[in-house]
Amino acid sequence: MKTLAALLLTVLIAGQAQAQQRILYFAGYGGSTEGTLRQRILPSFERAHGVEIRYVAGASAANLARLQAQRGNPEIDVALLDDGPMEQAAALGLCTDVEPSIERDSLYPLARLAGGRAVGLGLVSTGIAYNTQVFAREGWPAPTSWNDLGDARFRRRLLVPSITNTYGLHTLLMLARAAGGDEGRIEPGFTAMTRTVAPNVLSFETSSAKISELFQTGAVSIGVWGNGRVHALAGAGFPIAFVVPAEGAVALQTALCPVSGSDVPDLAQALIRHLLSPASQAILAAEAGWGPTNRATTLTPPIAGQVIYGPEAVQRLIAPDWAAINAARAEWTRRWTRTVER
Repeated sequence: MKTLAALLLTVLIAGQAQAQQRILYFAGYGGSTEGTLRQRILPSFERAHGVEIRYVAGASAANLARLQAQRGNPEIDVALLDDGPMEQAAALGLCTDVEPSIERDSLYPLARLAGGRAVGLGLVSTGIAYNTQVFAREGWPAPTSWNDLGDARFRRRLLVPSITNTYGLHTLLMLARAAGGDEGRIEPGFTAMTRTVAPNVLSFETSSAKISELFQTGAVSIGVWGNGRVHALAGAGFPIAFVVPAEGAVALQTALCPVSGSDVPDLAQALIRHLLSPASQAILAAEAGWGPTNRATTLTPPIAGQVIYGPEAVQRLIAPDWAAINAARAEWTRRWTRTVER
């Protein structure tokens, strides 16, 4: 009887513990990023805090739409988005303040986003990727400028993601800058895009998995992509290289925010702190190719040489003016749809 009673008590306690376990919903990218987070980073947080994390996978645009649809009664507690959509989310009141104590003194200034309502998790840069084998076979020199995207040799061999994707938006911005424009003077970007670049584009694909496939099948030989993505594909043995154009590479941050109205705000802040820890940042650098935003992170020399690492590398990045971009982004998107992706 004592054994039976003890067994029943154990079952009862386990049931109560399970019933009391809190759940945190985390919205982030799918693919290899999801795998790294699920397998290497989130489990230790779950164990330490007695919480179950439910991962909501999706691209930044999709998860931003989820946050908007859940306004006032959110299911998502922490969101991971590209920096541009994150600035939009914060402007819409979908993010609340990040606790000032969360590694704020250790973060690069570049990573302090949206007036304190978001923080950068990882740094990558947008530049030009090209198939080194194809270029060698054709006798083409490596690209050196954003204007090279308009070279007639690349007709129907170029990939530029749509403007709904951050890489595509960066392309428009850098084409404008290469011709003397900027966020406030975007006309030169549209001129270059419509006259010389768009005729070369085979695909305006936005899925990184599909972009990788297009490179691997030989459908495209050159494109606009992130250094982390290129590093991952090169690490798998594919002949691809990343170029920082003469006009510069654009900072693209993966960014975190605690969602306004979360029913587990303490856990949301704790998870952000966990993700920004040097240990988590080192894993993301090694497996996702994201440069650390926490200056206290130490990387081994091989990894440090493959990602954006250290004050000098961070300072070389071009940081977009997201306030100006987001104010005009809807109109740019409509115009791109009418004149670029026709």
